[in-house]
Amino acid sequence: MDKNILAINFGGIGDEIFFLPALISLKKEFPDSKITLALEPRSKSVRDLTDIIDELFLIDIKGGKKYFELIKLIFLARFGKFDLVISSGGNKFISILLWLTGIKERYGYDTGKLSQKLLTHAVKLNKNQYACAMYHDLVTPITQHKTVLPVLNIKPQPVQENTVLIHPGVSKMSVKKGCIKTIGADVWASVIDKLVESGKKVILAGGPDDDECINTILNTINCRESENFVNYYGKTKSMKDLGELISGVEKFICSDSAPLHVAVALKTKTYVIFGPTDDNKLIPKSESVIAIKANDDCPLKPCLWERRLVTCDKLDCLKITAEDIVKKVMA
Repeated sequence: MDKNILAINFGGIGDEIFFLPALISLKKEFPDSKITLALEPRSKSVRDLTDIIDELFLIDIKGGKKYFELIKLIFLARFGKFDLVISSGGNKFISILLWLTGIKERYGYDTGKLSQKLLTHAVKLNKNQYACAMYHDLVTPITQHKTVLPVLNIKPQPVQENTVLIHPGVSKMSVKKGCIKTIGADVWASVIDKLVESGKKVILAGGPDDDECINTILNTINCRESENFVNYYGKTKSMKDLGELISGVEKFICSDSAPLHVAVALKTKTYVIFGPTDDNKLIPKSESVIAIKANDDCPLKPCLWERRLVTCDKLDCLKITAEDIVKKVMA
């Protein structure tokens, strides 16, 4: 049966990658369906990673015209002749937004009596699980298909033996918000030197947001002229390019950021620096993904998003040494 489906998911590129398994299961249920995704402009590159999405609605809810953008979404939805809409987000007003679209079948999270009345199906929101599973719960009333991990439209590359790819950065938006989620550039530099000393071929990559971090690393490392160190910064022009690079290495070290979720989808052996965020919600239970965390015994950890919107000043949860990281990678 054909379905014209509207999916709404606001957030960063990582959130859109988390959302893909739900869309994939819908496509399995309705192979001839058309899927339109409403998302923030900053995350539009997700379309380069998948063939599941047919069209994008760019809705800039973080800009200065939030309500205008939401009204635009309602009009686009009303004139799009959609059969079904699903939307993430735990805000109680989501159900009102979906009802205003006039779409007959409406699926969202249960936020109370209003959502139960306005939605076709109000799904219980379970935040205490891997984010892909949390989003996938939205489509359980529609399909019995279960997609666990994202599937990306990235051509696998031949794996280069003895290689370690490092992507140290996080988005500047998160840093601007006061969300410090990774170790300092000096520690990353030490990790690179120690891996090269151990005989690994190390590749350093990063995006436009990582220029300050990358420059500090390049000015700090001792192995810059080594044949076992490759500066690949600036050579990946898209998330898809980065994905191809990730697919061709033995091991990948990164921060809690979008490249992590690409690596998980590609099943590359990945080591992730975690501080104030919850690794249980951001990575699947898999031997291919290793969380590296400080032994700080902080009673509030994980606190970012759970208890606070910015990182605390102490940052004990990010006091992870280069020795600790290299030991994990070399094990």
